[in-house]
Amino acid sequence: MMEPEEIIRLIQDAIPDARVEIQDMRGEAEHYAAYVESASFAGKTRVQQHQMVFAALQGRIGSLLRTLSLTTAIPKEASGN
Repeated sequence: MMEPEEIIRLIQDAIPDARVEIQDMRGEAEHYAAYVESASFAGKTRVQQHQMVFAALQGRIGSLLRTLSLTTAIPKEASGN
């Protein structure tokens, strides 16, 4: 099991400007939904953005963290919109 605070810490350690929101989908501390917003995603494909987040979790998905539904975004001020 992983606590939301640990997931946030790992992501922000790897992506310091990330704004991270975590939702426990089942109340079991194993199935989470994450929203990660970072200017460092600019110019990257959605797949590359997700790879950055998954790399930050250092292989914990599937072991300590059963599933993670992930949404990534670029802040509006960084996207030029």
